[in-house]
Amino acid sequence: MLRYFIQVIENLLTVGILLALLWAALDGETGEGRKRRALWGCAAGTGAALIVAILRRTTALISRGFFNLWILSFAIVFAVLHILFLWGILRRPLRKASLPQKGPSPADAVPEYVCAALMGILLLYALPGIFLYPAEFALAGESIFSTDFLFKLIGFIAGLPVVILTSLALYKTGKAAPPRLVKVLLTAALSVNICHQIIVIVQFLLARRIIPMIRWIFRIIVAAVNNNIVFLYTLMGISFLLPLMLFFTGLKRPVSGKNPAERRKFRAALRINRRRYLTVAAGFAVSVLALTVIKDYTKREVILSPAEPMTLAGEEILIPITRIEDGHLHRFAYTASDNTEVRFIVIKKNAAAYGVGLDACDICGPTGYYERKNEVICRLCDVVMNISTIGFKGGCNPVPLAYTLRSGSMVIETAHLENEKTRFK
Repeated sequence: MLRYFIQVIENLLTVGILLALLWAALDGETGEGRKRRALWGCAAGTGAALIVAILRRTTALISRGFFNLWILSFAIVFAVLHILFLWGILRRPLRKASLPQKGPSPADAVPEYVCAALMGILLLYALPGIFLYPAEFALAGESIFSTDFLFKLIGFIAGLPVVILTSLALYKTGKAAPPRLVKVLLTAALSVNICHQIIVIVQFLLARRIIPMIRWIFRIIVAAVNNNIVFLYTLMGISFLLPLMLFFTGLKRPVSGKNPAERRKFRAALRINRRRYLTVAAGFAVSVLALTVIKDYTKREVILSPAEPMTLAGEEILIPITRIEDGHLHRFAYTASDNTEVRFIVIKKNAAAYGVGLDACDICGPTGYYERKNEVICRLCDVVMNISTIGFKGGCNPVPLAYTLRSGSMVIETAHLENEKTRFK
């Protein structure tokens, strides 16, 4: 659950911040055509991302590495063009090159198309992975009604409103800010993102040996990749300057208005703006918490309990029933003919049945299971097992292991464990 919550925030927040600032910059200019073209750009990018996600899932037509290479290259070009148009560097030469005519020049629409294309490309890069996450929830024939699927879905859904509400509040904040301030912060944010995109491209080219290995470039790439999250933190810091500066500016502004009604309206506007500032701050705080504390928590190392003693009698393993009838997880280990340690677990499910399986599953491999607050947890994906289903195939359940009950003992044939020893190599 927490893994998908973190991944949604990590993969979507950058695009959310950039889109919020791009839309805020658009509101600082006149003309409905700009917003309409921007909407078409976002819609086209989202639709194309959905198509790419479907093709990735169902075919081998799209190489993710080369797809990202081309998309990021276009994103860099359009981001640079947008910055140049944003500050008027390319507007004047473009107008001079266009034919003189009455009314708006066709050259005036070029920056709008550049902005719309940039928005679409940002979405096209980020959304295919988001669209594909639900397809990962039900692996190996797992039912969509399982607890594992539900937890993953909750984590995925919980991450979306954090990004959406934070981005929307940032956009509303930028909409009320001075246009020049928004332009400055947007330029800084796009520049940081361009640097990140260049790092990703160079990393891919080095990995594929498309460009020669140069030591100083390699060191820069390694440092950047190892500290990849710093780019997102920098974007958050840049964009947070917007509500922060407006908040302190608002504190210095006296209540104005010619009459009580206007003064009440002024105070109401201040309250609304402060709620937006707090929403941005809360969204960023949750995001930082998810990317630091929660992420570290999900990656914590869980030590498996040691194997308990058992009796080996010829080709059978004997475990006294009195040792395993307390309803807790018990772990055992058998040394196979090639000295591979094959682990298996036993837990009493009810008065008449036991859950017996390998300390491994078809999805996560031999990472093992542990008990936490009377629940059985997969050590790799942190999924809570339904104890009543242990001993049956499916999902992240332990691989079932046959057993019999005889003369007060649980009997497991060593041949079954010998057949499964390759799972633990």
